[in-house]
Amino acid sequence: MTTKEAILKAVEDLPEKCLDELASYAELLRRKTAVQSSPTALASERTLAKDWLRPEEDEAWRDL
Repeated sequence: MTTKEAILKAVEDLPEKCLDELASYAELLRRKTAVQSSPTALASERTLAKDWLRPEEDEAWRDL
């Protein structure tokens, strides 16, 4: 079993209430990977994360 397959299996077994948190973390990892080649983006990530990682932000973007 590949790592990706193991992760997908684990996701299938999670309760629904954990999926929002997991989706937020996956998005954070995706963004981190995307900006690693940009020093400016990396420098501002910590500052911007204060706004990005608020529950109000999650709620605002939930339906998109």
